[in-house]
Amino acid sequence: MPSQLPPPKDCREQPGDGSVRLTRRFREAAWRGPGSRRLVPRNTSAPMKVEVLVHQGHSLPGSMPGPVMAKAEVQRLFTAPGVRRIRLKEGVVRGSLFLPPGDGPFPGVIDMYGDEGGLIEFRSSLLATHGFAALSLPYFDFEDLPRILKDLKLEYFEEAARFLQRHPKVKGPGVGVIGTGKGAELALSMITFLPEVVAAVSISGCSSNTVADLHYGETTLPGLRFDMEKVTVSESGVFDVFEALDDPMNPANSSSVIPIEKAEGHFLLVVGEDDRMWKSSLYAELAIRRLRQHGKENFELLSYPGAGHRIDPPSTPFCQVAMDRVLGVPVLGGGESKAHAHAQEHSWGKIQDFLHLHLG
Repeated sequence: MPSQLPPPKDCREQPGDGSVRLTRRFREAAWRGPGSRRLVPRNTSAPMKVEVLVHQGHSLPGSMPGPVMAKAEVQRLFTAPGVRRIRLKEGVVRGSLFLPPGDGPFPGVIDMYGDEGGLIEFRSSLLATHGFAALSLPYFDFEDLPRILKDLKLEYFEEAARFLQRHPKVKGPGVGVIGTGKGAELALSMITFLPEVVAAVSISGCSSNTVADLHYGETTLPGLRFDMEKVTVSESGVFDVFEALDDPMNPANSSSVIPIEKAEGHFLLVVGEDDRMWKSSLYAELAIRRLRQHGKENFELLSYPGAGHRIDPPSTPFCQVAMDRVLGVPVLGGGESKAHAHAQEHSWGKIQDFLHLHLG
């Protein structure tokens, strides 16, 4: 059974998702997040502390707030007692492996994010809290990995999958993968080409390879490109890249399509219908259409009206606009706070159910 986190300070309720459950009204405010900066932890071993102040009256942006009427400190924990974090330098593979307490073996999951690069661990630590052996896998801009997102070799991800599959704490015979954005399309490629991967969760992913060419042996999937002339900028300086990605339905781009019909495993596609980063709802439809054209029904779709691009574990603050690490500008991710919050809460349980079903 997954370990439960200890009760957080200054908070009345705690759900079984490893995160602080606040009152409904406060959660709606917290989900909106701090402007264009994502409020995500850099260190999962320590709680994230947020001080909440309630001021008298209504203050316009830029004005001095009224007197403080009440305040509280909320702590969010990302790692249950007994979860172990092991930094990896296994061959070419880098990252962090999170293991639940106990002898195991546990279902194994590889966890990847998008073009922000680096090592992002908080989802892996939460997965370990819920009984998964979770490998947080960076693929650029970390230690001796390439500094920028350029040509990728699937052999790197194959080595990671084999490492996790053979780990004595992982039950096997296959492993799962969960990815967001660029990480989602890599998840689709992994389950397509790698027999070690038997379940893939794609969150706001594309059904074609994008940005960087992907190589596996003698096979290459060219990356769809972004046309910066199709980017619009609002009066407040927010960039909208929704129309900028090359059209995957254009026959000229057919070589970029991931041949997911070759996969023997199972897919869970998670999309926000108000994703403004790119057309993830359309890409999910294209993936489903391709599977059905080949007689496959090995997929589930979770599609959320009003949700934006980055659907994270619950209580992660919603950021409608976030700084793009590659472009260095604020980019519109879309979504509305309540709808996005619902998508995060609902999908998190469904993702765990899916992984348990197909990984044991």
